[in-house]
Amino acid sequence: MTEGSDGEIELMLRHGGGAIVKNASSGAGVKGFKGQAAYAATKHGLIGLTKSAALHYAAQGIRINAISPRHHRQRDDAPLHRRHRRRPRRRDRAGADRPVAAAVLGLSSHEAAFTIGHAMVVDGGQTA
Repeated sequence: MTEGSDGEIELMLRHGGGAIVKNASSGAGVKGFKGQAAYAATKHGLIGLTKSAALHYAAQGIRINAISPRHHRQRDDAPLHRRHRRRPRRRDRAGADRPVAAAVLGLSSHEAAFTIGHAMVVDGGQTA
C-alpha cells in the first residue's frame, strides 16, 4: 500500500485486524487547483489507493482510511493562496494540528468500526 505498510498489515493480520489512518492526502485530493495538476493527481491517486486497499483488507478486519488536511502552500505569491485569503472560511487555521489529530484518533477508534475507505477532509471548510 505505502512504504512500511506491508509490515503493519502483516502484524494486524496476525492479531485479528486494526486501523490504518496513515494516508495523508489534502484538499487537492477531493478538488482540483489551478496550476497544480500533478499534485492533485497524486492526491486523488492516494485516495483511490486507500479505497482499493480498504476493500481488499476489510474482510480481514483491517480498516483503512485517509485524512485530507488543509491544502497549504508555503509561497505567499501563489494565486491560490491569495484567492483563499480573501474568501472567508468557517475556520482559518494555518496549523490545524489538533483537529487533524482528533480526526485520526476518531477514525482509529472502535466507534469508527463501520468507517472503511473514507477520505476525511479536515480543512476548516476550504473545499466546502
